[in-house]
Amino acid sequence: MLTHAQIWTALDRLAERAGLSPSGLARKAGLDPTTFNKSKRITGDGRERWPSTESVAKALAATDTAIDTFVQFIEDSARAAQAVPLLGFAEAGAGGYFDDGGFPVGKGWDEVGLPSVQDEHAYALEISGDSMKPAYRDGDVIVVSPGTPIRRGDRVVVKTRDGEVMVKELKRRTAKMIELQSLNPSHANRTLPASDVEWIARIVWASQ
Repeated sequence: MLTHAQIWTALDRLAERAGLSPSGLARKAGLDPTTFNKSKRITGDGRERWPSTESVAKALAATDTAIDTFVQFIEDSARAAQAVPLLGFAEAGAGGYFDDGGFPVGKGWDEVGLPSVQDEHAYALEISGDSMKPAYRDGDVIVVSPGTPIRRGDRVVVKTRDGEVMVKELKRRTAKMIELQSLNPSHANRTLPASDVEWIARIVWASQ
């Protein structure tokens, strides 16, 4: 039997997965911004207020989430959330946000709650523009883990020594060269000398 707490927890998890607050999720779904607010979950006389089937359906559609995933959110009571630093992708090439190893440092980071990532140095980047479609769209949030091993075929964030930051798929990596495949067919693949790459880190999650 479903409980009031389980349904609302699942909606909170849905919002987290999309990199949104409960009110942000409601707005994205075309609902009143207060629809999913925690203050609205209990009425003034103490009765439990349940989200409507229509509002849940709109939230799932707005975040491109399958009903099976939502059911998993309900059942997975052991899942933990982790707050990670958040930065706009367009800012990532600027100085002061990363150290030489590609770990987040300095000020100017925001914060977002996302599913737990087993890397204390993990951070999130918010995609801007459509240059990475169809893989990632404007407003998507990707979680990057500098501590996760990288294998061929992984999607990665690469920063060059001249400050260029890009999202690609790792095609091949040797001691001298790094071959990258573009996620957008209209953009060329890249082959870079390893000496030109400041750091490379694996994408481990996306809020699609």
